[in-house]
Amino acid sequence: MDTLTQAALGAAVGGTVLGRRLGRKAVLIGAALGTLPDFDVFLDYGDAVLNVTEHRGFTHSLFVLTGFGTLLALLARRFAPARDITLGRWWAFFVLCLVTHPLLDVLTTYGTQLWWPLNVRPSAWPVVFIIDPLYTLPLLVGIGFAMATGNGFRGPAWGLALSCAYLAFAMLAKGVVEHRLDPVLAEHGIEDAQRLVQPTPFNTLLWRATIIDGDRHYETLVGLFDGAEPPLLEIFHRGAELEAAALALEKGERLDWFAGPYLRYEVRERNGRETLIATDVRLGFPGFYAFSYALATREGETWQPLEPTEMVTPDSRADREALGQLAARVFSPEARLCTSDFVTDRWVADVPEAC
Repeated sequence: MDTLTQAALGAAVGGTVLGRRLGRKAVLIGAALGTLPDFDVFLDYGDAVLNVTEHRGFTHSLFVLTGFGTLLALLARRFAPARDITLGRWWAFFVLCLVTHPLLDVLTTYGTQLWWPLNVRPSAWPVVFIIDPLYTLPLLVGIGFAMATGNGFRGPAWGLALSCAYLAFAMLAKGVVEHRLDPVLAEHGIEDAQRLVQPTPFNTLLWRATIIDGDRHYETLVGLFDGAEPPLLEIFHRGAELEAAALALEKGERLDWFAGPYLRYEVRERNGRETLIATDVRLGFPGFYAFSYALATREGETWQPLEPTEMVTPDSRADREALGQLAARVFSPEARLCTSDFVTDRWVADVPEAC
C-alpha cells in the first residue's frame, strides 16, 4: 500500500493499543513504525529485476519484524518514563504497529515475503488496490480526531474498525466475483488453470480476472453491478515459446519465482539487437503494464544475459480515455470495456463478438 496509508494504519494501531496511556504520542510513534518496513525502497540491489523482487523482502518478514518489535519492547520497558506500562503492552504496541504493515501489503497484488528467509514464493491475496481512498479515509479521520482532541484511543480505534470492515467487504466482493467467474471458466475448460482475481484501481466494485493456461492469457472484468450478464473472456498470446529461454537465465528464473506464471515474453528490437523482454501482467492493466524487463540479447542461436538487467518502457497504446472508460465500467455493465482495444494486435488471440 502507499506510504500515507501505511502511516495511517500504524498510527491507528498505536492509538488503539496505547492511546489511552500515551495519547497523541502513541499515534505519532505508531505512524513512524508503520512506515518503517518500506525503508527498503532506498536500497539498490544492482539491477531492475533484483530491485523489484527484493522489495517487500527482509524488511517485511514477520520473523524479522516480530524480533525487532520485541527488542523495542524490552528497551521501552527498561528506559521509558511510563513505568506503569507492562512489557506485554509494550510488546503488543511495537509488534502490531510493525507487522500490520506487511499484513496489509499481502492483501495487494504485489508479492510480500512474509516468511523471509524461508525460500518460498512471495505471498499475495489481493482484495484491495495499492491505493484505495475508502480504506484510508476512516484511518485519517480517526487520527485527525486524536490529534485535535488529545484522545489517542477513541478516534484511531473507530477508524481501524471501519477500515477492517471495508476489508471484510472487499473479501466478500471477491467471493461474489469468483462465484460468477467459475461457470465461465468451466465452459472454456480452464477451471483448473492458474487464476488471479484482483480489484481494479481505487475501488472494490470492479474486478479484473487474469487466467493463464499455457500460451493462452485470458482477461475479463467482473463488476458487482453486472447482474446476470456472464463475464466475457478475451484471449491473448503469452509468448510461452520463449519461456524456456527466459528460465535458463538467472534473472528470468528470479522473475518466475516472483511473478510466475503471470509473465509474458517477447523479442523486441532494441539498439539494433534482438532483446528478450519479460512483462509482469499482474501489475497494471492490459495496455498499461508498467513492469517489463530486458533480460538478454540474441547472439547467433544463444541468448546472452544482460548485466545488469534493465526495466524498459512497455509497448502500450493506452491513454487517459481508457482510464475514463474503466471508471465508467465500475457502475455500468453497459459501458462495455474490452481490454483488447488497448493491446497491440499481435498479442490478441480471440475476443468475443461484443468487443
